[in-house]
Amino acid sequence: MYNKSDIELKVAEFLLQIKAIKLQPTNPFTWASGWKSPIYCDNRITLSHPAVRTYIRQKLAQLIQEEYGAVDVIAGVATAGIPQGVLVAQELGLPFIYVRSKAKEHGTGSLIEGEIVEGQRVVVIEDLVSTGKSSLQAVEALRNAGLSVAGLVAIFTYGLKQADDNFAAAKCRFSTLSNYKALVDYAAEHGFIPKSEMEFLNKWRENPAEWGKSEIA
Repeated sequence: MYNKSDIELKVAEFLLQIKAIKLQPTNPFTWASGWKSPIYCDNRITLSHPAVRTYIRQKLAQLIQEEYGAVDVIAGVATAGIPQGVLVAQELGLPFIYVRSKAKEHGTGSLIEGEIVEGQRVVVIEDLVSTGKSSLQAVEALRNAGLSVAGLVAIFTYGLKQADDNFAAAKCRFSTLSNYKALVDYAAEHGFIPKSEMEFLNKWRENPAEWGKSEIA
């Protein structure tokens, strides 16, 4: 049985413990977009921790079966979605392909690597969903190649409205093991951050473009 709330908190616990996610509300990170953010997420660190890696592999595979049913192939998104996708494909006994960030500039000029068959039903694997734009570029590439995209799964989402809107516009479902709200709740409850900072952290998700322009009162 897939217990969504328990898994959200367990994944949040793992990501905080191994420092795949760091929370710094008073000393925010700067994203490539220029946004200030109280959170930094690098889920590639999970690959260095066998117990965490195994849990995530098993739960992503279970999530796919629960949410999307039978699929023909698993697709990873370059680069961080590739190792996670390989692990999930192995867990499910399915073929694996991956989508490059841009087509090869030599040889075949491929954008998708691996063997594909038109009409195959595919689930896309990402490590992280922020606004969803790069993930949806991979979805579009798979659709253009004649595959049927059942949806996308990821380890974590920031829970931004932009992502929800972008996936809805692309008519693509997505599901994640954990999310920003579960993470902040767990972090406050278990002493990773003071509970007094919860409201400030939650405001970031409401308007990330403006969040860094104010300070904690």
